Amino acid sequence: MFLMANSMHTQYVREYEGVYRIGNTRVSLDSIVYLFREGMSAESMVDSYPALTLEQVHGALAFYLRNQKEIDAYLEKGKREARLLQDQSRKTNADLIAKLQRARHASSSQWKEGARRVPQSRSGSTHLMPVNKIAR
Repeated sequence: MFLMANSMHTQYVREYEGVYRIGNTRVSLDSIVYLFREGMSAESMVDSYPALTLEQVHGALAFYLRNQKEIDAYLEKGKREARLLQDQSRKTNADLIAKLQRARHASSSQWKEGARRVPQSRSGSTHLMPVNKIAR
C-alpha cells in the first residue's frame, strides 16, 4: 500500500510479513498511531524516532487516517494476539514466575528489615541504607 505525492510515487507505509512499517525503516506504523492517539505532534514523533523524517510521519498519519478502519482492526488484532501470547507464557512459565516473585519479595523484605538511619550528612539530610552496605 502506498500514497501518491505530487504525481511521484512515494511509499510512506509498506506491509511486510504482516507488519506495517514506515517507508524503508523498521519503525512500525503502530508506534506512530499510538503516539498520534496520545496527542503527540509530528515533530515530537520525529524526535522519538530519528530514523523518520517529518514527511514520512505526515505520510504515515495520512495513510492511517485514510485507512483508519482497516488499521484500527489490525491494531486490535495485534492486541488480542499479544494478550493470548502473554496468557500462554504465564501458564507455560508459572513455576518460574512464582519463583521470581518469591525472590523479589524476599529481597525487598530483607532490604526493609535491614535498613536503618545513619547520621546526617554535612548537608543535613539523613539517608536509609541497608545494614550490610554500611561500612563497619
